[in-house]
Amino acid sequence: MVLSRGDDYPIHQTPDPVAFSGTDRNFYDRYFFNGYAPDGSSFFAAAFGVYPHLDVADAHFCIVRDGVQHCLHASRKLGMERMELACGPIRIEVVEPLQSLRLIIDGEGIAADITFTGRAFPIAEPRFIWRVGPRTVMDYTRMTQNGHYQGWIAVDGVRETLGEGSMGTRDRSWGVRPIGAADPQSGKAVPQFFWQWTPINLPQRSVFYHLNAHADGTAWNTRAVIAPVGSGAVDFTESHQPRMTTNLAPSTRWPAASELAIGDERFRIEPISRFQMRGLGYTSPRWGHGLDHGELEVERETIDLARIDPARPDNLHVQMLCRVEGPNSETGMGVFEQLAIGDYAPLGLTGLAGRD
Repeated sequence: MVLSRGDDYPIHQTPDPVAFSGTDRNFYDRYFFNGYAPDGSSFFAAAFGVYPHLDVADAHFCIVRDGVQHCLHASRKLGMERMELACGPIRIEVVEPLQSLRLIIDGEGIAADITFTGRAFPIAEPRFIWRVGPRTVMDYTRMTQNGHYQGWIAVDGVRETLGEGSMGTRDRSWGVRPIGAADPQSGKAVPQFFWQWTPINLPQRSVFYHLNAHADGTAWNTRAVIAPVGSGAVDFTESHQPRMTTNLAPSTRWPAASELAIGDERFRIEPISRFQMRGLGYTSPRWGHGLDHGELEVERETIDLARIDPARPDNLHVQMLCRVEGPNSETGMGVFEQLAIGDYAPLGLTGLAGRD
């Protein structure tokens, strides 16, 4: 029986101490942030994950400048203490739950002090449950919130203040996903996974869309939500049959200009720059989520965005910073995240990572 800080708060869900999260070794608990200037000239992102049954915490921070993605990675032993929101040079403070959070970074030549403030109450997405045969691969819940940022970011001593109108998205998710070392019982079949996500900031509202789909295009989890600025959950508008007409950039599996339809409304999405999600640990061979790096390891990585191989599996997962045009000349910014692994008939994709 192990007690930790969380046990002094009324947050227990089971008779166990907070240090334990059921019995699945793949349980995780994660923060995610991205942010960008209103003119699209800058982009940053962060992730912080806790893996209670692997006894690991890891964190990542990235900033894109002049076509180069500067990445800071950190991993440490969790010590069964889930309430310690620091991992080496990366720290999170919950200023006001469900409304305001602070990111503090200081290591390997990268520093930042950034505060996120929500534009409306977070949305709760439908529970994600994905099984392959008898195996439950994913079972998690996520909340997502658009907001504004204040603060500054410095790279190698060059400091830039986040300008007025800086905005972006943050989310919190928890549950079961593949994490840590690969499961030796998972089989050798070619994997298939298709994911799209488009959190959009418009002047008076936020638009959220996501899609998980099987290889034939059949959705196994999808929804769209429109959240007016300053609104609570009762003011949200939901659609369970949104439609994304997706185009791909030449010779890649990355999204190009596309159109999102929610009811009678149409949103034109035009990518202007690209962010590689492996900089935050997603599909990264070295810094994948939950991998054990010992007591503490910190590393800086540089990604030249113009020179990477788009067919390499760890480069498939991207967020495209986009300009968005909605009805009645409504304009804004957002991201179009996509991960397409394996076959996907609606886009003519076959094989693991390539494209004919």
